[in-house]
Amino acid sequence: METRSDFIKKGVDRAPHRSLLYAVGLEKDDFKKPFIAVVNSFTNIVPGHIHLNSLAEEVSKGIRDGGGVPFVFNTIAVCDGLAMNHEGMKYSLPSREVIADSIEIMLSAHMLDAAVFISSCDKIVPGHLLAAARLNLPSIFVTGGPMYPGVFKGRRVDLVSVFEVLGKYHEGKVTIEELEEFERAACPGAGSCAGLFTANTMACLVEAMGMSIPGMAATHALDEKKRKLAYDSGKRIVELWRAGLKFKDIVKKENLINAIVVDNALGGSTNTVLHISALAKEAGYDLPLEMFDEISRRVPTLVLIRPSGESFMIDFYNAGGIPSLLKMLKKYLHLDTMTVTGKYLKDLIEEFPEPKGDFIRPPDNPYRSEGGIAILWGSLAPEGAVIKLAGTPMQLRTFKGKARVFNSEEEAVESLKKDDFEENTVVVVRYEGLLGGPGMREMLMPTSLIVGRNLVEKVALVTDGRFSGGTKGIAIGHVSPEAFLGGPIALVEDGDEIIIDIPNRRLDLIVDEDELQKRRSKWTPVIKKIDSRFLNKLRENKLLL
Repeated sequence: METRSDFIKKGVDRAPHRSLLYAVGLEKDDFKKPFIAVVNSFTNIVPGHIHLNSLAEEVSKGIRDGGGVPFVFNTIAVCDGLAMNHEGMKYSLPSREVIADSIEIMLSAHMLDAAVFISSCDKIVPGHLLAAARLNLPSIFVTGGPMYPGVFKGRRVDLVSVFEVLGKYHEGKVTIEELEEFERAACPGAGSCAGLFTANTMACLVEAMGMSIPGMAATHALDEKKRKLAYDSGKRIVELWRAGLKFKDIVKKENLINAIVVDNALGGSTNTVLHISALAKEAGYDLPLEMFDEISRRVPTLVLIRPSGESFMIDFYNAGGIPSLLKMLKKYLHLDTMTVTGKYLKDLIEEFPEPKGDFIRPPDNPYRSEGGIAILWGSLAPEGAVIKLAGTPMQLRTFKGKARVFNSEEEAVESLKKDDFEENTVVVVRYEGLLGGPGMREMLMPTSLIVGRNLVEKVALVTDGRFSGGTKGIAIGHVSPEAFLGGPIALVEDGDEIIIDIPNRRLDLIVDEDELQKRRSKWTPVIKKIDSRFLNKLRENKLLL
């Protein structure tokens, strides 16, 4: 059987190449086998990735036992929690493209035949997906798994709990000693943060679109079953290669729609709108923003995990995880979709277990009748904006307030730490978009301060930046066009009235057109000085647009 890797191992002219491969430990018989990339992303600074070397070892064993030759390399990995609320967050979203590009370089330079992708956290999983779509080789995903929740004074907690307790500290309701005890308890070890934030949402969507072995997403990082899933994935990738089943043979547009259905039923992170849209574009599929909202209107919320509820990924795992959720969602899914198991979803669903208990609800008894994510349009967001419905209290589905405007996250955070906020205030944080920031930072610190100071029912937040998957409250992001490009958000002034109407999917600035034209005639963009060569390239070349 001819292989892509024949370019580096077959024929007399490849004697120098084989010499190098002997140097890394290959034997003569190995040149008859497929060369499989093990795309690892281990680092000891990201909790979600500190255990990935052990998974890479299991994957490599599976590849060898399946008849392939594994080659391991690492991609970079940014921890969004560590990058939060400072200049480092400007690098997080752009790192997704760097990761995808680096994988393309490694697999193309070395002509590898197939790939197992091992990752956990926020931008790494999407970066791996983009590369898999671009290269279109036989592929399978091993997601690293959630962290177990921490325990503080008998209560289960996670990283977002620490961000939120900062609000209480700044209110004088928590001592520095209590805060230090809290921070030690919240993150007990390896894994992606314990709630349904961006990392775990993306792992769930990878499984929902058919790119990982069933049960992968919710199996925790330190659960011994995760190692078995990794080994099985290594064996399976060789079978996928033999069958000639490539990424886009599995992931069609309908698979991505299934992922969006699951995202809404889970009430997942709003960042998935960015990542699934980018994946669709990379794969060549048309997936308009309107489709996300159409699915949200018809798919109910069947699961409530932090930040939307008070449960954790371990509760979802114990209830049956993605397989049991897919069984509940059967009537909403495209069932004639292929998976990495080699089976169609319709056949797998028949094998999946019913949910245990009532944690995963049936569609006729949902937590909410709509899905977890909504797209808003209006005079403040002509090209759309995103809100996490699952994290928005039901009584706050309509909100009218006066704008309080900040031109950076830092300005907003300093004000939210110490200033008084009147009831019905809309905090507007702008010039944090892809180009204005640049990098489109997440606003977890501002929203956590709002939660921690008990301002959720008084204060909404609107931004052209992004939100963490841990965000809750009235938090509207991705406002487009962004301020740097002259979107209406650039013209908002303190005291302007803003109306948020979620049932009608509207986000409107109540300022007459003549006044807006006057403001526009005087407007010049706020251009933040950038010392980084990388971020300057991002802005100048519009790398993410």
